[in-house]
Amino acid sequence: MTPSNGGYTRLEFLIPARGLIGYRGEFMTDTKGNGIINTSFEGYAPYKGDIQYRKQGSLIAFETGESVTYGLYSAQERGTLFIGAGEKVYSGMVIGQNGKAEDIELNVCKTKHLTNTRSSSADEALRLTPPRVLSLEQALDFIDTDELLEVTPENLRIRKKILDSRMRKRSTINK
Repeated sequence: MTPSNGGYTRLEFLIPARGLIGYRGEFMTDTKGNGIINTSFEGYAPYKGDIQYRKQGSLIAFETGESVTYGLYSAQERGTLFIGAGEKVYSGMVIGQNGKAEDIELNVCKTKHLTNTRSSSADEALRLTPPRVLSLEQALDFIDTDELLEVTPENLRIRKKILDSRMRKRSTINK
């Protein structure tokens, strides 16, 4: 740690490359956009230990289909969504981030049942918050030990390693 020009401080660290994945955004937040980060490869070294994973859980799609505004409206109350209406989802796909530590399975393909009775508030348009679109680095930073990242030319999708919800629950009980 050495002082630099203009009241800045220069810090030098030796850290594993796997610890840098997703750190750039956190660094910019910590320095309020004033920090400059530069990385270079020093060399190979022995394993230094585990890196802390995220504390929030995932919002997981319960069934395969196409996401609907009505289903997403109830899901957005649980956390931050990564998808919008009209996107194809499958069972076991991560569709958002839960504010709490546990994973929650949601049905985002659920449509509103039509009835003959109407009320003044029933026909109001449902407003969705815009989805949080993750870059490749953000998606790699987000995934937990039981999740995978699918990379295709059109999409970046996060999914659970075990897609079936019953098998996922059994594997957590067996651990």
